Amino acid sequence: MRSACAPSTCKPADRPLLPFVALAIGLAAIAHFLWEAMQLPLYTLWRTGMPREIAFALFHYTGGDVLITTATFAAAAALARHFRWPPFGWRMLLTVIVLGTAYTIFSEWLNVEIRRTWSYTAAMPVVPFLGTGLTPLLQWLIVPGLALAIVGHRYRRARRLAR
Repeated sequence: MRSACAPSTCKPADRPLLPFVALAIGLAAIAHFLWEAMQLPLYTLWRTGMPREIAFALFHYTGGDVLITTATFAAAAALARHFRWPPFGWRMLLTVIVLGTAYTIFSEWLNVEIRRTWSYTAAMPVVPFLGTGLTPLLQWLIVPGLALAIVGHRYRRARRLAR
């Protein structure tokens, strides 16, 4: 994703996306960590786990979120380049949200219903027909959206300054 033009001849459209995608992933990682920490009381581990297990789960789940974020952001950036979508526009956002939400629905189903790796407390709102917790779904609507909005603003500002 590196630009081949010399800095003095680069056009705004030639700006590399990778540093901005990396920034978006970093922002999302921080937000995922905070989100996971806030929603932990909605899982039974919060009541039944030892502090070490809870801390491990927090970092493990955040790590998974970062991997999913990286994959979805990379896919969205590749599609943006391929189809010449405006970087950090609504199409990239929609791609990230659809891919992240689809994986979350699958993962929650697999880990709650099939593997029984984790379970919800009665306080977790569950989406009808899906059986998926509402907070994990909201996480994939809100966190990537905020990260892409913030970085998209910075990207557009950098393009304006480069003109």
